[in-house]
Amino acid sequence: MRYPRLRALEPSRQMVDVFKGYNHNLRIGEGEFFDMKNMTSDYYPVLSPREIRGVYASPANPTGLIAKDALCYVDGSKFVINEYEVEMGLNDEPKQLISMGAYVIIMPDKKWINTKCWIKEDQFDTENGWGEIDAHFDNEASESDVTFSLCTIDGADRMVKYTQANEPKKEDYPDLENLDLWIDQSSTPHMLKQYSEASAVWVQIATTYIKISSSGIDKAFNLYDGVTISGIVADELQDLNASHVIWAKGDNYIVVVGMLDAEATQTAAEGVINVDRKMPIMDFVIESGNRLFGCRYGPAANGEVVNEIYASKLGDFKNWNCFMQISTDSWVGGVGTDGQFTGAVTHMGYPLFFKENCVHKVYGNYPANFQIQTTACRGVQKDCQKSLAIVNETLFYKSRSGVCAYDGSLPTEVSYAMGNAAYSEAVGGSHGNKYYISMKDAEGEFNLFVYDTAKGMWHKEDDLQVDCFCSCRGEMYAISSGKIITMLGSGIQETENVEWMVQTGEIGISTPDAKYISRLTLRMAMDVGSEVSIYAQYDFSDEWECQCVLTSTNLRSFSVPIRPKRCDYMKLRIDGVGNAKIYSITKTIEQGSELP
Repeated sequence: MRYPRLRALEPSRQMVDVFKGYNHNLRIGEGEFFDMKNMTSDYYPVLSPREIRGVYASPANPTGLIAKDALCYVDGSKFVINEYEVEMGLNDEPKQLISMGAYVIIMPDKKWINTKCWIKEDQFDTENGWGEIDAHFDNEASESDVTFSLCTIDGADRMVKYTQANEPKKEDYPDLENLDLWIDQSSTPHMLKQYSEASAVWVQIATTYIKISSSGIDKAFNLYDGVTISGIVADELQDLNASHVIWAKGDNYIVVVGMLDAEATQTAAEGVINVDRKMPIMDFVIESGNRLFGCRYGPAANGEVVNEIYASKLGDFKNWNCFMQISTDSWVGGVGTDGQFTGAVTHMGYPLFFKENCVHKVYGNYPANFQIQTTACRGVQKDCQKSLAIVNETLFYKSRSGVCAYDGSLPTEVSYAMGNAAYSEAVGGSHGNKYYISMKDAEGEFNLFVYDTAKGMWHKEDDLQVDCFCSCRGEMYAISSGKIITMLGSGIQETENVEWMVQTGEIGISTPDAKYISRLTLRMAMDVGSEVSIYAQYDFSDEWECQCVLTSTNLRSFSVPIRPKRCDYMKLRIDGVGNAKIYSITKTIEQGSELP
């Protein structure tokens, strides 16, 4: 009797030699990892841990970073540049530092510093190199009188000859001469007119100016500053309690547009007069086109609730209330969308202001043609304003649904690899082709992820909580735990070796027939002193079983054979300390029939 001859199935081999990074989803591809710690794409397609980080400085209270010719940072009340400390009396709040030419604007303190104000190589001009954006004058401290008088645009006094309702005529006033001045009280407001002897008519002076004189009133302000005057009590001068432009200034006086019938004086006892140049209360401030732009949703300085975008005077970050009807003016624009602003950035030359469900883009290059375009899209998540960072012309940020990439049209999500995990309080930064983002998960733990835009891969590093990032001169800096650390390893190294880990997805679950993995082979190279442990988890078990532990005593490569238990599927976890590179993982699969 003849029986059928059974032919044994030949084992098959599958090799993974391209490792694609982090993918925290239920079903992941070959070469991807469900979880990892301290891995990098620097050696792609080889699997490798990141470089050892370093410590740049350990200031007392670092609250902000910015890159100029060198790394600059705020340490408590001081601004540090080229390791030189400038005492500026700053508060302890987290800082937003904005670069505008050689200047750094420090918010929310509303102070500025000129990073080029060096007297000598190691000496900073502390008297002229920094100051306040806001300026204020009142006559209370000096107890001086404030005098108001008509003048010309350059501050020269005007001598008014006639103040009356009836027009002075030559036959009635024999002393009437050419260029005499008359205040015409026949209309409201009153008008200043000048006599022309050649035509025997009075010609109205279109714009009149008032000189405001008081001890020290000129010291705090510059020519063409936009200021607000308040505290004037005289009825005939109430129109001066408003916003003005300083058209001229001199010793103890300023000149503004206005009209009055006669010289007037107000003493400090009668009422304190205030002259202020103020920056608006703003949620976020950015620089674009040699102006500062800002936004505000909520109460303004005067208590009025606003929903506005502001622009400073061209080239002058101190002036936000200067309206001279010219191209360099300040600007204010309202928006109609509801909700708080959640972030702002300049991208591709345009100021962008985000809310959670939209973005406002400001077009134009001077106030007359500024316009705001609103696009309904995924905006920046609340408390994630620091996640905004530009990598190779693409803007990245954290939205409610995930990390988005914005190229100027509409955002696209790039964080599918993070799975369904919810994150908040994101802080982002860019360096080279990489986008760094530190976020808090639902359990309150922070996680640092790195997205390699050139390779399209995410890698998870560790639980580093970052307050802000800054890229400067080939290094990536971050403020974390009160220190300024270097992400790429310059400075003093913080540890001797990096602890790392990768965990695969479910190996073998994609094949329907009965089968088992009879052998796993890892090809790797290890530095001296490095240690690698390999663990396996089988089927539905939650326990990780150690397969082998490797310790390198010299620089060499290993081919590590592992014989796992017979199972339907398995997971693999590789833990390491120190530098190692994994070149391939090869599976030998024994195939069976459809029967279990």
